[in-house]
Amino acid sequence: MASQIQERLTTDQDLLLMQEGTMLRKVRTKTWKKPRYFRLQNDGMTVWHARQADGIAKPTFSISDVETIRKGHDSELLRYLMEEFPLEQGFTIVFHGRRPNLDLVANSVEEAQMWMRGLQLLVDLVASMNSQEQLEQWVRDWFNQGDRNQDGRMNFQETQRLLLLMNVEMDEDYAYSLFQEADVSQSDTLEGEEFVQFYKALTKRTEVEELFTNFSSDGQKLTLLEFVDFLREEQKEKDHAADLALEFIDRYEPSENGRLLHVLSKDGFLSYLCSKDGSIFNQDYLPIYQDMTQPLNHYYINSSHNTYLLRNQLCGQSSVEGYIRALRRGCRCVEVDVWDGPDGEPIVYHGHTLTSRILFKDVVATLAQYAFQLSDYPLILSLENHCTWDQQRTLAKHLTEILGEQLLSTTLEELVVDKLPSPEQLRGKILVKGKKLSIIEDTEVEEEEEEGLEKDQDSDMDSDTFSVLNVQPERESQELPLGIKDKKKFYLNSRTILCPDLSALVVYMRTVPFFSFTHSKENYHIYDVSSFSETKAKHLIREAGNEFVQHNARQLCRVYPSALRTDSSNFKPQEFWNAGCQMVAMNMQTAGCAMDICDGFFRQNGGSGYVLKPEFLQDIQSSFNPQRPISLFKAKILLVQVISGQRLPKVDKTKENSVVDPLVKVEVFGIPEDTAKQETNYVENNGFNPYWGETFCFRVQVPELVMLRFVVKDYNWTSRNKFIGQYTLPWTCVKQGYRHISLLTKDGTSLQPASIFVYICMQEDLEVDES
Repeated sequence: MASQIQERLTTDQDLLLMQEGTMLRKVRTKTWKKPRYFRLQNDGMTVWHARQADGIAKPTFSISDVETIRKGHDSELLRYLMEEFPLEQGFTIVFHGRRPNLDLVANSVEEAQMWMRGLQLLVDLVASMNSQEQLEQWVRDWFNQGDRNQDGRMNFQETQRLLLLMNVEMDEDYAYSLFQEADVSQSDTLEGEEFVQFYKALTKRTEVEELFTNFSSDGQKLTLLEFVDFLREEQKEKDHAADLALEFIDRYEPSENGRLLHVLSKDGFLSYLCSKDGSIFNQDYLPIYQDMTQPLNHYYINSSHNTYLLRNQLCGQSSVEGYIRALRRGCRCVEVDVWDGPDGEPIVYHGHTLTSRILFKDVVATLAQYAFQLSDYPLILSLENHCTWDQQRTLAKHLTEILGEQLLSTTLEELVVDKLPSPEQLRGKILVKGKKLSIIEDTEVEEEEEEGLEKDQDSDMDSDTFSVLNVQPERESQELPLGIKDKKKFYLNSRTILCPDLSALVVYMRTVPFFSFTHSKENYHIYDVSSFSETKAKHLIREAGNEFVQHNARQLCRVYPSALRTDSSNFKPQEFWNAGCQMVAMNMQTAGCAMDICDGFFRQNGGSGYVLKPEFLQDIQSSFNPQRPISLFKAKILLVQVISGQRLPKVDKTKENSVVDPLVKVEVFGIPEDTAKQETNYVENNGFNPYWGETFCFRVQVPELVMLRFVVKDYNWTSRNKFIGQYTLPWTCVKQGYRHISLLTKDGTSLQPASIFVYICMQEDLEVDES
């Protein structure tokens, strides 16, 4: 049961010192800074902390939860405290998902570097594990938890406790029979390999063995031809089945002799089914697979709303960390609400609220550093400008000087004038989306100082905002710029005078107010972008769905959450994607079904943040209406058999004796008539290997727009069922056949090795429309 981690724990000097432990200062806020004794546990996978070296310790984090380690210079909080703590002695532990970062300060630079090197080494080792190594590590962790006295063996009482920890309630006699079978040394304890055998007996997959036997002539192995038949008939691999059979046998058959003979054993068959090649997500669609040379308005764009906020919309914290997290999730359109700040420096916060404030220049510096770490396709900076003339010049200065060559400040020479540039043409570029001056014919403006005025109708401060906040919009109070003489004419409510320096940085994304689809078609250009609140967008879809589709085929649009969502909740983006809306802005700080759909959709195409819209949503003469889809689409029948679950986690890990009663809900999101859900019965007291064996049927009218979501919940007859895990993906990325679905947490992070086993079949709908 040895592993790379165990080997390094005894040889790496940093890890040896970390196992001894050191006193570090834990920094939560600008005022909460307390010393704690941190120590790497002997398993090499968890770090615990206590108030002092001999104090009562409790777990702090698992290495598998850590995404990366940052230097103190990259911490927003530690930079603020740099006069109190040298930045070289600080470091930040960044977790997967939405878990807050952990800022720590060591007693010396050397100590900080020791922790940083050691932790990053462990993170890299965990990341490099294949699925089999991850499973072995998981088994090893359970053995360590079950071995209560840490003597390297487990008696039957410890084994019974472990079963409850592993989320399974088993008959005592049956459990004891498995224990005795594994105890080949007859020592009444399980050691090393004996525990592995006990685990294998515990995880015996009867449903997989039956499937194997159906295709195996001798019940012991699959010949090459038998495996080809399985891949062709059940997995729908069609013409590629023969080549894939050879490839998979070579990859997953554990026996060297089996590989030479081109046969697949039961263990090899199970390894294939549990691998990425047996995943429900088509591996061909994980890298960039779409044409990236189409105009920007032909793509869905992963977009964020009020990106700077980490929590709610009224009094939440503003932080550059919001931008880092959004970019790590593949976001390609971030929002900046910028206002006049002290000392001539513009600030970012949610105006007219109690949210905290950060410097605009810090936001821009963060974008410069992180914009293209995950995706090198263009990043759109949606600028909500509320600044006065002078501070707008400062905005332009920061954007130009900090972003440098990253900022797109001129049009592309090779661009055709009647089309927006493509993601491919704009790789590595940051585009400013905002207001832009136009020539105003006005006798009161001197010719040499022509300036413009744009209505502030693109702001997320829609009509709901002021009623929620119970305030009135601010009136302008700055001095008039040179050349503008009529104060009454230009200082109207909710209007901002635009500085030419800032206007010049808006190249392809000029924000304009929306009046009607006819007005937009007759007056706006391909580079004009209108924003809609979710309320307005829903109304337009209901009343003029086809016109909205055609509008979005011509130019870009952005949809943002209602101001009534002060808790930073989300709408489901599907409704707006159905109408071809490109930038559907999400509150990315809030987990839930809506963000599962968003994350699942943008997982495809290399996680680039750009997904090509279906052709019928790219056509400016499209007849498609998401509310009333035309009969040109061939309906499909989706069959989903939910077979079994594997190694589901507890809902409440603090209760050793609690075991989940899992059920699976299958949800389909698409056009209104395609949206449906069905769920299995619950399995009582078994989260380890529950079996359902239930089949559902869904009729889908427009499969190109469908998202599938699998949710596992713990049944509770006294209250709402509790979330265990989920997985969401587009219809277009689904692999048919017998597939494992690796579950994710609410935050979208891995629940490895938790999974469900399903069978998927897509068929043409043979029902004849007699009308």
